[in-house]
Amino acid sequence: MNFSIILPVRNGGEYVKLCVNSILSQTITNFNLIVLDNCSTDGTSEYIQSLNDERIIIYRSSTSLSIEDNWARIVGVNKNEFVTIIGHDDILFPGYLAEMERLILAYPKAGLYQTHFTYIDAKGDVIRKCKPMAEVEDGPTFLKKILQNNVDLMGTGFMMRSKDFNRLGGMQPYPNLLFADLELWLNLTDISFKVTSLKECFSFRLHQSTTAISTDLKFQQAFEKFIYFLQTLKQKNKEYQEVIENYSNEFLLFYCKGLSHRLLRTPVSKRSGLSIKIFLEKCKHYSTLLSGNKNFNPTSVPSIFIAKILDSSVIGRLAFLFFKKMYKKPVLK
Repeated sequence: MNFSIILPVRNGGEYVKLCVNSILSQTITNFNLIVLDNCSTDGTSEYIQSLNDERIIIYRSSTSLSIEDNWARIVGVNKNEFVTIIGHDDILFPGYLAEMERLILAYPKAGLYQTHFTYIDAKGDVIRKCKPMAEVEDGPTFLKKILQNNVDLMGTGFMMRSKDFNRLGGMQPYPNLLFADLELWLNLTDISFKVTSLKECFSFRLHQSTTAISTDLKFQQAFEKFIYFLQTLKQKNKEYQEVIENYSNEFLLFYCKGLSHRLLRTPVSKRSGLSIKIFLEKCKHYSTLLSGNKNFNPTSVPSIFIAKILDSSVIGRLAFLFFKKMYKKPVLK
């Protein structure tokens, strides 16, 4: 079997050098590295080209692309039988592809393959290990863990068949690709099942992420798009329906808290007309769609209730921002 490792990048800096070196240091050689360079101006393409490695293929964009459009190019490029995507600041361990090859041979009918991993900081020091995952999971079981926030999922580290990736249309155009990976992993798992190696085979770097820098409007647009995907998945069969009806409110509460606090930290002038009250009303609608529950009440969580009250007045918002500045940490936990 042959692999393609896809590296979408724009101005990868020093991190991309570490990333590419980890890819080229794999213990097996039946792969190529496909770089989708999005008009880098920091010498990223020139550095990768200077490595003069025949396994590297670089596709340079002639115009500046959005992150959605750059990742959309993955569908159109020639790929080997199996494909994985890596962030430009993440690291593959030398045995990553060898472990994937072992998994595929052991479970040839799986739709998605993964390994355990570690989180690292900007300096490369280990922050923590990922949450333990079962070796084999079907779609409803995998979805249940996502809705309960009981699994660590990142864009790096997953392996899939190129034909499946292409047939599903690759990463769907969610704003800033937020939640796009979740939809893809669920669709691939639904083909048959997901297999995960218990070995740690890569590191995911935690720092200021796309999630953190995305506008509130884009985040909520992406969140809503994923909710409607779940509504579609709910109609697929009884197993998905039961999981979504039983656990979607846990998922909604998690994001009600996170996005409410995020909005409270954002000046009104930068919210595109959004407020915590409006967002929570939307979440009640989402709950009706997914669980059939018309009594979903996110303000039963004290920190969400306090956030809503503070956000309802200029004095409350200013007080929150003042305490946030004074204490240098979130006031609501």
